[in-house]
Amino acid sequence: MRLRSLAVVLCAACLLLVTGGSVSLAQWFWQQQPQQRQQWQQRPPQQQRLQPQPQQQQQGGLLQFLFGQAPQQQQRVIYQQPRQRVVAPPPVRRRQAPVIVRDDPVVPKVDVAHHVLVIGDSLANLLANGLDDALEDRPDVEVVHKAKPDSGLVRSDFYDWPKAVSEILTGDQKISVGVMLIGLNDRQPLREGDTVHEPLSPRWLELYRNRIDAIAEAFATRRIPLIWVGAPPVQNARFSADFVTFNELYRERVEKAGGQYVDLWGGFVDAENRYTATGPDVSGQPTRLRLGDGIHFTAAGARKAAHFVDVLIRRIIEAAPKNNLIAVPTFPDAAAGPEQPGSVEHMIDQMVAGLPTLGLTPALQARPLAGPIQPLTGHLPASEQPLLTSIGEARGRGDAALQLERIFGKGIAPEPVPGRLDDYRWPR
Repeated sequence: MRLRSLAVVLCAACLLLVTGGSVSLAQWFWQQQPQQRQQWQQRPPQQQRLQPQPQQQQQGGLLQFLFGQAPQQQQRVIYQQPRQRVVAPPPVRRRQAPVIVRDDPVVPKVDVAHHVLVIGDSLANLLANGLDDALEDRPDVEVVHKAKPDSGLVRSDFYDWPKAVSEILTGDQKISVGVMLIGLNDRQPLREGDTVHEPLSPRWLELYRNRIDAIAEAFATRRIPLIWVGAPPVQNARFSADFVTFNELYRERVEKAGGQYVDLWGGFVDAENRYTATGPDVSGQPTRLRLGDGIHFTAAGARKAAHFVDVLIRRIIEAAPKNNLIAVPTFPDAAAGPEQPGSVEHMIDQMVAGLPTLGLTPALQARPLAGPIQPLTGHLPASEQPLLTSIGEARGRGDAALQLERIFGKGIAPEPVPGRLDDYRWPR
């Protein structure tokens, strides 16, 4: 009996699972009872709200059939973040680059026509840097750096300057001006064969003088101007005293060979002619001119030393003959022979053959480009007269001459004239 009941329950449960639960059973019962369905439809509309809707399926199934009430399922709430409205950014207008107007002088690009050779020791190397700055406004001038630090005229076994100068001047590069600054490393014995001569001894000075002459003659032979720069004072008093002797040799031998000597001594001493590390630069502002070793230049000191040499270099370059001459075409003249019958000149002559010749007035006639040359110094030939014989004759004679002598000769202002601008008297 119990097994039979259990089998019925299991069959009912399977039927409910297959048919969809109590809702499907109720629908089947509603369809099998037409009389009850007819009575239900005759009820008032308010009571028909409890009529089960066959279209709506309620969830529950077996649990609702067995226990009468289906467990409420918790609805899963999904919060969806509201979509943000994407607003396109406004178009960014690029700012135009500002137009910068530079007032720097535009130096035209020209070919280098002059090469300035700078040779010597470490001081000459600094001098060359200063010349680069000083000649920056001359694009046609190039400074050739050929200085050799730790070199001198004494140790020819280390660097033979007379031989090196001859090789440089005979090279492919054309040198316009030579600049020499040396002597910093020459306070040492000079070797002649097996004999060693002490610095500044008579034989030492003679050999040193010969080496200066060899360099100066190398420039003079090739007609290249040479500027020999004297050694500046240094912090060591003994070194400075020896440099005075060196500078005298440089001046004597270079000027004898036709070169020019530049003295830097006065630009690097104080009012008492003593070494000073500071002083005015090329613009007149006080600054440091020498490094801490008391020998070498700072950038401002090198620029100041170059200022002494820059003046001579510009004079030499300006006085040099110009090579950029332009050939002017010549026109045929009467001596060149008769004109060709079909030439343009012949046709023009035929057109103007019958026209009268127009003469110019004496005021419009051609005059010489310059008058007679009157020398300002020296003696004049007997046939010529000087421009001014004396100041007295130039001022003339009479009251006007006395007035001019009073004003320009003695410096006495003239008496004010009433009503004139220089009359400062109080009106009475």
